[in-house]
Amino acid sequence: MSSKQVSSNTLLQEKLVPNPFDVNDDQMLEKIYMTHYHCVEKYDVGSLHSIASKVIDHSIEIAHSIKQNGEQNEQVREEKDTLISCPRLPTLKRISCQMICTGRGEQYAHQTTMLILEQLREYSWDAKAVIALAAFALEYGKFWQLVPIPRDKLGKSLAELNGLHSIMENMQQLDHFNNLVKKVMEVVKCITRWKKLITGDYNVKDVPALTDTLHEIPVLAYWTIITLVTCTSHIDFLGDKGYRYDLSKFDYKLDYILKNFKEHQDKCNTQIERIKDYSKRKDIINNSTETDIVKYLEALIIPVDPQDPRPVVYNVLAQKESGIGVFKNKYVLLFISGTDNIDYETQLLISIDVKLREEPKEVEGYRKEDFGILWIPIVSVWDEEQTKKVENISEVGWYVVKEFKFKTGIDLIKEVFNYKGNPIILLISPQGKVENHDAKQIISTWGIEGFPFRTSDHIRLTQQWNWFWTEIKNLSSTIRELINRDCYIFIYGGTNSKWIENFSSAVEKLKNSGTFSLVETTIESYKLGSESPKNVPRFWITIDNMLASRKRKKKGDAEVEDSTTREIKNLLSLKQDPNGWAILTKGSHVKLLGFGDAMLRTVMDLEIWKEKLDHEVSFDVAFKDYYEKCELKSVPKKCEHKEFANYPTDILAHLPCPNKKCGHEMGVASVKYKCCHGLETGDIA
Repeated sequence: MSSKQVSSNTLLQEKLVPNPFDVNDDQMLEKIYMTHYHCVEKYDVGSLHSIASKVIDHSIEIAHSIKQNGEQNEQVREEKDTLISCPRLPTLKRISCQMICTGRGEQYAHQTTMLILEQLREYSWDAKAVIALAAFALEYGKFWQLVPIPRDKLGKSLAELNGLHSIMENMQQLDHFNNLVKKVMEVVKCITRWKKLITGDYNVKDVPALTDTLHEIPVLAYWTIITLVTCTSHIDFLGDKGYRYDLSKFDYKLDYILKNFKEHQDKCNTQIERIKDYSKRKDIINNSTETDIVKYLEALIIPVDPQDPRPVVYNVLAQKESGIGVFKNKYVLLFISGTDNIDYETQLLISIDVKLREEPKEVEGYRKEDFGILWIPIVSVWDEEQTKKVENISEVGWYVVKEFKFKTGIDLIKEVFNYKGNPIILLISPQGKVENHDAKQIISTWGIEGFPFRTSDHIRLTQQWNWFWTEIKNLSSTIRELINRDCYIFIYGGTNSKWIENFSSAVEKLKNSGTFSLVETTIESYKLGSESPKNVPRFWITIDNMLASRKRKKKGDAEVEDSTTREIKNLLSLKQDPNGWAILTKGSHVKLLGFGDAMLRTVMDLEIWKEKLDHEVSFDVAFKDYYEKCELKSVPKKCEHKEFANYPTDILAHLPCPNKKCGHEMGVASVKYKCCHGLETGDIA
């Protein structure tokens, strides 16, 4: 074959083999992936990478030493590596031989690279890159082992065969070569770090940015190998005095793809750090034994990353910024919601906020001053409209987290508190323990009577009137129907027919006033004994017997009165009112026990207090507030009294006067109880 034919065949081959710099990454990815099979071969990539890197590092050190001193630094460092299940040496040597025998030109480098990828088809992408790096190190290390020229005959002969006599005259070109080698090593290091990332505890669902790296890694591995192939094919020419070759194309290409890959890798690391931060915060929230309310709230709303917007905790009443530290040693009613359709919940908390500042300040060992309200509004976009909605809620004694955008905190709220957009209210103790996941239920049902708003308080309040409903349901089918409707019910009675008539008329007028248009404020009434007058004495006798049968509990030497006993006494005290009495309930929840005159006045004065319905939570709250004012103006002239017959002797003990306005103890006179605080009106029998 003539030289002309050889040249023609070479040109034809170059036309058939694409120049990789003329192919875009998407097209290249398709070609590369055809050479890849699922990973079967298992070996220690880390050890192979470590050995190859050290060989190359030492070689570059020799080159640098020669450039600086004109001779090799003789310092020797003894290092040991253990290589486990590395590719067989013949495979490694075959690949290095293919690399060094590659012709000069991008097309030939591409051919060799695709051949190497075919041979390594069952290896992972990081393994392909590391094996190519090791094959390069095999040749590059041998080359620099002969520099400077050895003194022994064999070494001199080998150096001469490798053309190393002119190495000192070619140092500038060698610097460019070594810089490219360093860049390739950096790329391989990124690939091995990526491998550790995807084989760790995270997947693309947890770390979405991993998806981008999965698409980029085959192309990155390809350009790593083709650059190493090109560098290896030029090793034999490094000692050539006239060696000149421009490798800048590979330099620029590696810069470009490495920059993109690092950006996605940084995103992965950021997302992983957020996962770790999320897990740490979740542990704080779920582990109340090692936290407190301040740490709890900080884990929920305060970001660590300075790039995350830091929310502002705002004191609404004082109109100034505050810190989470204000909640130290406090119980926190944590209100979480959007900014739309929350009028009901905000009015609930406005009412509770007012009541928390009223007397008495302590209930069952819980001090109202130890309770605070924190609102975390959550919206998709904080704009001027959303900000104004938050700012419109003013003159309340709670705190609000303004412009809460902390994604980790929002995700925690959704997972830990099962927040799905509907307003929720939680009670969190000073120790950072959620004592009630649904404090909204007890607040909406019982108001301040539900204080301190624990789950047990709701159960207690619900059950403490079971005795009342059991008896009253036995008297009437009508009352059973009204309870099932969950409407407001006035249950009333008394011995004064005039009061009964006036109260009945006032309630009817109240019902027909047109003020209450909502289903939630449907009002009904039931007169005790309306179906049978005999039911009245039967009811009160049963209640009297209930009190007599209550067993006293002792705490040390003192007697402790439970809530049911207190409510029975309060109910019995109503019977003593000469005018009448009334009970306001919402379904089966008793809201108010009221004396005759004050209850009648409250019903009749609807026009005076109905404006409060625009600012209060519900009908019963507004009603009760006005009733308490009326009650202060109509204190009975005589204290309540009790007279019992045929009671066991162990009941003969001092009892408090049932009248809340009195507070004195009742003396025991035989089996007749009377208030003993010495009113000028005389003793009451």
